[in-house]
Amino acid sequence: MPNNDPKARALADGLAAAEPLPGNETALEGDGLPLATAPGEPTTPMSRSYIFWLMLASFGASIAMMVPLSYGIAVRITELAPGHEEVLGYITGTAQAAYLVISPLVGIWSDRTRSRFGRRSPFIYLGLAIGVVGAVVIGLAPNLLIVGAGWVLGMSGWSIAGAALQTLQADKLPEKQRGKVAALTGLMTQVAPVLGIGIAYAVSSSTLLIFLVPGVIGAVLLALFPLIKPEGSSVSLARSGEMTLKSVVSSYGFNARKYPDFGWNWVGRFVFFVGLYFNTTFGTFFYSQRLDLPVREVAGIVATVGMIGVVAAAAGAIVGGFLSDKLQRRRLFVMLAALLFVGGAVAEATAWSLPQIIIGAVLMQLAIAVFATVDQAIIYAILPERDQAGRYMAVTQFAQKIPSAVAPLIAGVVITIGAVGAEKNYTLLYLVGAAFALIGGLLILLKVKSVR
Repeated sequence: MPNNDPKARALADGLAAAEPLPGNETALEGDGLPLATAPGEPTTPMSRSYIFWLMLASFGASIAMMVPLSYGIAVRITELAPGHEEVLGYITGTAQAAYLVISPLVGIWSDRTRSRFGRRSPFIYLGLAIGVVGAVVIGLAPNLLIVGAGWVLGMSGWSIAGAALQTLQADKLPEKQRGKVAALTGLMTQVAPVLGIGIAYAVSSSTLLIFLVPGVIGAVLLALFPLIKPEGSSVSLARSGEMTLKSVVSSYGFNARKYPDFGWNWVGRFVFFVGLYFNTTFGTFFYSQRLDLPVREVAGIVATVGMIGVVAAAAGAIVGGFLSDKLQRRRLFVMLAALLFVGGAVAEATAWSLPQIIIGAVLMQLAIAVFATVDQAIIYAILPERDQAGRYMAVTQFAQKIPSAVAPLIAGVVITIGAVGAEKNYTLLYLVGAAFALIGGLLILLKVKSVR
């Protein structure tokens, strides 16, 4: 890569910024030494080598999850039920709903795990195993019902692994690294789908390989992370109280009066992600309609637009993460992200040419990268109880997973409003999504008080 490449410089700057402080090199939790007996606010910085492998694992989780979601399932629908693109919303929404039910249970299980491999690492392996099985099931499915069942497995598996990575960051990242590391791992999640769709397109003559190749890449990168950078033993951690039916039920929520900032951030994040999923779920079909191309041939366009968007995503992640760390201002960047998303959504809604589609996609990529990076740093700062980080991170994921379950179902109806023949109403869909994103940004800007 050329030395003047902004992504390369950003990566180098990020790793340098994450260098351990003098005298701390032998006592890093991030390097896999035993955890403290009582988890608290982390203060020891992660080493740059740990961050590097964390970035690769994040890349793996993203490529395995997003290639089926943004391309592969649409191909399967076209093969098995051409003309019924609304089914994509039903399949993805059902899978997200299934994961919503199990995610707090997985979070509690993770928090209570005591092993020499740590609390989170076992769930990386559990998730990748389930995800690979799901990829095979979808690739070989004879009908849409089996495709849906396969995606329930695939989405749940990759989500479990990804949630374990995020909880590790909540466990180990000190405040001064949160924006930077969120930027670098967020950049990987932006790059992975673009490269993944390019790979999927290269093997698109085999439906099974469209799912299996990204899945295997993701599984390998996830599996290597705990092997090379062990989490450390959790055996000495104090055990929490007995788990009862009441405690399990209560784990699906939180006390919004006691933790108002966590509550308002949750609501703002929820509303923003409704807008995001309105405007991204049907991307493959949207490109097909607006550019008058068969669905199977859209992968090349998606990959091309995505590669251009990677530059915007890199800029968004780096600017949002590094500047919000430097300026110690998070909410302003969240609001800027919402405004950028509105601009991109309006451009897409009115686009009937590739140049305008690219402009809209770039703006939305930039916005998503800024929002995801900075709001992740906000979440790490306002987690209510750190000994239950897995549970609260699962609850935080509700703000993303519920929209990803509900928004596609609603969007499947919205695109039929005012539709003429086979032409779905993507203009209305993208404008409604823009309104949701704007409201979400305003809620976080005006209501979250303990973070600047």
